Amino acid sequence: MSKKLDIFNKAQLKQNIPDIRPGDVVRVFLKLAEKTKAGGQRTQVFEGLVIAIKHGKGINATFTVRKISLGVGVERIFPIHCPTITKIELVKRSRVRRAKLYYMRERRGKKARMKTKELLGVNWTEPKEEAPTPAKATDGKEKPKEKLSEGKSSEASSKGGKKKAKPKEKTKKELKKKESK
Repeated sequence: MSKKLDIFNKAQLKQNIPDIRPGDVVRVFLKLAEKTKAGGQRTQVFEGLVIAIKHGKGINATFTVRKISLGVGVERIFPIHCPTITKIELVKRSRVRRAKLYYMRERRGKKARMKTKELLGVNWTEPKEEAPTPAKATDGKEKPKEKLSEGKSSEASSKGGKKKAKPKEKTKKELKKKESK
């Protein structure tokens, strides 16, 4: 009997499982049946922070996604191998030091921010191959764009690379002297 269950479970497992970790912001695409006369299906998107992954990588594996909707926290638990999940996109990845981020339930606003890694717009279910683009030849009319070093941003290079000095804060004594004059 257990052999039949193992065969059935292996058939239900998805092959392209994305590398989802706690601290990731993911976009989960779900197929939903329409409740109309015509029937049909519609895709619903649930985007939020992954706060927990449970039960390993097998058929029982789940991940919990939390989002704030109209000021109310909403958590949803998804089975990783659920047939109604069509696609999972990784929006951004944060550096966390916990396996379960349940403390994020109490955090609001700026306190809920996390340090992010540069990994935007990665689609883990449908890998795309990019064709090499030919380099544009310059006719002397256009200036070639300068390459920025890793330490400088485009804003800093356009302003000459110098930061503006902050004005000195005035003490209470200086403000009183100014008011008395």
